[in-house]
Amino acid sequence: MGWTGVRSISHAKADVRRSRRWADGGVDVRCHTWAMASSTGTLFRITTFGESHGGGVGVVVDGCPPRLELSEKDIQPDLDRRRPGQSRLVTQRDETDRVEILSGVTDGETLGSPIALLVRNKDHNSGAYDHMSELYRPSHADYTTEAKYGIRAVAGGGRASARETIGRVAAGAVARKLLAERFGIEVLAWVSQVHDVIADVDPASVTLSDVEADATRCPSPDGAAAMTAAIEQARRDGDSLGGVVTCVARRVPAGWGEPVFDKLEADLAKAVMSLPASKGFEVGSGFGAARMTGRTHNDPFVPGVDCRPHTLTNHSGGIQGGISNGEDIVLRAAFKPTATISSAQETVNRQGEAVTLEAKGRHDPCVLPRAVPIVEAAVLLVLADHWLRQEAVQAGSPD
Repeated sequence: MGWTGVRSISHAKADVRRSRRWADGGVDVRCHTWAMASSTGTLFRITTFGESHGGGVGVVVDGCPPRLELSEKDIQPDLDRRRPGQSRLVTQRDETDRVEILSGVTDGETLGSPIALLVRNKDHNSGAYDHMSELYRPSHADYTTEAKYGIRAVAGGGRASARETIGRVAAGAVARKLLAERFGIEVLAWVSQVHDVIADVDPASVTLSDVEADATRCPSPDGAAAMTAAIEQARRDGDSLGGVVTCVARRVPAGWGEPVFDKLEADLAKAVMSLPASKGFEVGSGFGAARMTGRTHNDPFVPGVDCRPHTLTNHSGGIQGGISNGEDIVLRAAFKPTATISSAQETVNRQGEAVTLEAKGRHDPCVLPRAVPIVEAAVLLVLADHWLRQEAVQAGSPD
């Protein structure tokens, strides 16, 4: 067992020893000191912090190798793609989301120590949530958060807000530069579906300029136009729409992934499914594999010019046996319609009484356009972590 595992177990035992007995209505209950799970990764590890309507949000990146050239200019473009107010299709909250590097970088190079990144909140209107303090928004995290912790941040949804993903996107930008310089890895996502509008996009040829050509971040002009019309109609109707983001990771070397519990697609699924509003995950043929036969689904190997096998097809999505095979990794993430809508909805208050909610504030009628860089960040963070884990495996192997 490595040092990390020993440390985790010792901390768990310490938490149990620190358990206290509380009286709740005459019933003794055990409670421990576990905190909200705000960290992820094994060797390339991040911890996000902050609430939607607090002073700011950010991330601490631990495990980034030293001497990587890094500045705010490397991080800001991804945050700009995520920020609110960038088009008429998204929430009009006016945030510039300017990143500040607080630690871990000197003279433009990483030190190998934790990198702290901060984005200050500027345009939060907490008063728009006053009428929600005593009730629970349907399909939001209000009730479940209060049921778990006994308290919640009413304004903006606290940690359940998509504003938490600023830290992930900032950390993902660090991972992006690291992977691009070391391997030439490119991670690119786009909106492939909004509601019932589906765009046919080739994962092998789509480019960043294709994706950024339209506010929907759908590379298909016809698909983008239909998606725009659908989103604008949903806003007029006081409603919201869901959809699908597709993502491709190119030039990932063969051999990344840690069977059996940390298979590459398993960690990718966890990263994507931890994103706000995510409801589904597929890699390669995904659920479509259930309708295929072995003969049609298997990816035949052929000799490659780089002296390694290549596949004629990519139903595996670049991952076999939980390990990357050197082909493009292709995955899809499904997102639900935004939970907070302007139409009246039935709900209950904290006293258990039936009430009607008419939500105020500024909300996305469709999260998909801003979800694109967030999905990319989730993939980049997993890949950076598995690269370092593979380096550790090879370092421990005999020559």
